[in-house]
Amino acid sequence: MNSFLIGLQFLTRIFVVKQSVWTEQSFGESVKFFPLIGAVIGSICAIVVGVLNFLTAGNLPLLTGTIGFTSLILLTGGIHCDGLMDSADGLFSGREREKILDIMKDSRSGSFGVVSMILVAALDIAALTELARFSTAQLCAAIFAAPIIGRLMMVATIGLFPYARPTGTGKAFAKFTTRRTIIFAAVEAATLIALLAFVDVKIFVTATAATFGAALVTWRFATFATEKIGGVTGDIYGAATTLSETAVLMIFAFATVL
Repeated sequence: MNSFLIGLQFLTRIFVVKQSVWTEQSFGESVKFFPLIGAVIGSICAIVVGVLNFLTAGNLPLLTGTIGFTSLILLTGGIHCDGLMDSADGLFSGREREKILDIMKDSRSGSFGVVSMILVAALDIAALTELARFSTAQLCAAIFAAPIIGRLMMVATIGLFPYARPTGTGKAFAKFTTRRTIIFAAVEAATLIALLAFVDVKIFVTATAATFGAALVTWRFATFATEKIGGVTGDIYGAATTLSETAVLMIFAFATVL
């Protein structure tokens, strides 16, 4: 339970019990609970957009989609967006490995980072808007599933790719993440996603397809990063989460026309 609360506090702005003393082990062991933390985020966002879409009778889909995207950012404090922007600035800088790592550590955002965030935000809002226009059930399911799958992809990135720095915040994650951790997180995510079958079987099938789509995006992105810098970093973890969430929302949106 302590590891779950530590992970919840690190990945979100939700404080159930204030955790002020973190050991490297408890910090690293929180990884296996990441999909469950995603479910907490997704549940809150699903309630927000579901209530809003119901009250507006689906007549304000753009507003609903924008608020849905905003709620995802607010609940996480934008931590994964920061990772996306830092990763884009470094990986697309055209520099050598050490310089890329230095750029990624820089707290300032460059043009590649800003553009990448604008593109992701546009895609997320567009997907949520289409879902709000089409079906409240599809909308809620998508915004519930995206954070779960996104954090499963983070676990996969942590466990399957080498850490590129000798030290760093993500080092503890990499140190304590084993194949057993990945399997635990995968079963956890699968159980949570299976709950969607009670809403609609088609929605469950879409979520399953979205999981495989997000896995493909994550694998390609993490492989690209590894080719550039010899591994992944905490910023790459965040970027992989953000990109996989976008993939999930887009797949749900495309499924509405099938």
